[in-house]
Amino acid sequence: MSKEILNLQPQAVWKHFYALTQIPRPSKHEQAAVDYVVNFGKELGLETIVDEVKNVVIRKPATPGMENRKGVILQGHLDMVPQKNSDKVHDFEKDPIDAYIDGEWVTANGTTLGADNGIGVAATLAVLEDKNLAHGPIEALFTIDEETGMTGAFALKPELLKGDILMNLDSEDEGELYVGCAGGLDANIELDYSEELVPEGYTFIKIAVTGLKGGHSGMDIITGRANSIKLLIRFLLQAEKKFGIRISSLDGGSLRNAIPREAFATVGVPTAKIIDFENLLKAYLNIYKAEFSLVEPDLSMKIQKADIPSSVFDSKSQWNLLRAVLACPNGVVRMSDSMPGLVETSTNLARVYSKDGKIYLQCLLRSSVDSAKDALSQKIASVFELAGAKIEFDGAYPGWKPNMQSPILNTMRNVYNNKFGKIPDIKAIHAGLECGLIGGVFPNLDMISFGPTIRYPHSPDEKVKIDTIQMFWDFLVEVLKNVPVK
Repeated sequence: MSKEILNLQPQAVWKHFYALTQIPRPSKHEQAAVDYVVNFGKELGLETIVDEVKNVVIRKPATPGMENRKGVILQGHLDMVPQKNSDKVHDFEKDPIDAYIDGEWVTANGTTLGADNGIGVAATLAVLEDKNLAHGPIEALFTIDEETGMTGAFALKPELLKGDILMNLDSEDEGELYVGCAGGLDANIELDYSEELVPEGYTFIKIAVTGLKGGHSGMDIITGRANSIKLLIRFLLQAEKKFGIRISSLDGGSLRNAIPREAFATVGVPTAKIIDFENLLKAYLNIYKAEFSLVEPDLSMKIQKADIPSSVFDSKSQWNLLRAVLACPNGVVRMSDSMPGLVETSTNLARVYSKDGKIYLQCLLRSSVDSAKDALSQKIASVFELAGAKIEFDGAYPGWKPNMQSPILNTMRNVYNNKFGKIPDIKAIHAGLECGLIGGVFPNLDMISFGPTIRYPHSPDEKVKIDTIQMFWDFLVEVLKNVPVK
């Protein structure tokens, strides 16, 4: 199915995006994508640099007569989020993405598509390759591992780039120009538990919460989508109170920056209470469906009999865990005062799993206000410390403060109006664009972010709107023609 996208316009962009769908490139496994862009640059005879962490820079000289323009850095990341439906057999480190056309959109068969940020990378490759475009000096910056910690951007050195303007091609709404983003912080939590013998008179059940939309923990947090971990724990807490269930394993969520779509638990239920337990689960499923009727129409909770495990959590640790997870902040914490409709601060309870006497949890905190992010971290730490857990914070990255006097913003606003007959929306984004980190290393850069329309990134429902790729490309080409002089 994938090859049909090669016939879409503009072919210069789609052919490179198709090539990227055929290259496995989950975060931290981008070597094949690095090799692809390095070979691409060298085959064009362009200066190509690979830094110590495998970020790639390709330099293309200005076209004749454009040498006096400010240097532009076109920036995107090579990795993609590896998410799939539970019934989909797919190895993201080996298998290509099966992309296909679905009406006005391109999507993938049961997996993430990789339009985030494959389209931005593809457009940059098309610029480098095109001999007919008018532009000043160009540097293409391809970073690695954006999705699991921005380690590529963290490792940038001041001497690597020469440009004056950074165009980040990693936002997800055509017709919008982004001039700011949230900073982030990872919370890593460990709770020890003792492995106790399975009590007599218990039947073991596996519970599966599935069918949720998930999505990007920054862009989609405002939608109010359900968190599978929260739903599972809420039910388990009530089942503990009513029936004295014992938990033997937990596994929910997958990635720090994806809203959890699925969560699973294996629990022991007193055999005499199985029917009551099943009725409670049906009641909670109805409650959840009523609460999330519009945003989660496919929400499912199912159970099946499980084998008897070797052990269960000790009662005290289970008690602490259920209450701490239920009390942990999740979702939108505060909206922005200065930009109506923008989330200021949020957190995503992204991951929980048990293994060898430990329960591991992870949250991703985001805020455009550093003090609010710090306050949220203190709140989350307090909840889990009361439960006897250890918590560490790492992976902090700064936000990007809007500059409404930006010269490239003024240029792009005028170019868009002249080309499409309307003023683009100027926004900040509640997500961790690499601009914040890059701006810290290169403080004099004039930065902006834009892209085509992508929906449901970080989930198997990810899709990109076909006609916006042409608009995105035409806009990029026209902007490059009109970059300010030095």
